[in-house]
Amino acid sequence: MGRLKKKKNRAGRMSITCIVLILLAVMSIQILRLYEKDQAYIAREEELTEQMEEELLRQDELSDYEEYIGSRDYVEDTAKSKLGLVYDNEIIFKEK
Repeated sequence: MGRLKKKKNRAGRMSITCIVLILLAVMSIQILRLYEKDQAYIAREEELTEQMEEELLRQDELSDYEEYIGSRDYVEDTAKSKLGLVYDNEIIFKEK
C-alpha cells in the first residue's frame, strides 16, 4: 500500500510540474510577443513625433510665406517679374 501511495504522489507531482512548465512556456511566449509589440509602438511613436516636428516647421514656413504674400514687397516683385512693371524713377538694364 505504501508503494502505491508513493507512485500516486510522484505522478501527481509530475503532473503539476508539467502543467507549471507549460504555463511558464505560454507566459514566456506571450511576454515576448508583447515586448515586440511594444518595440513596434515605440518606433511608430518616434516616427510620428518626427513627422509632427516636420509639419510644425512647414507650418512656420507657410505662415512666413503668407506674411510675405500680404506684403508690399511681394506685390512689387510680382509686378516686376511677371508684368514687367517698374516705378517711373527706376532705370532698367537689359542684357543683350
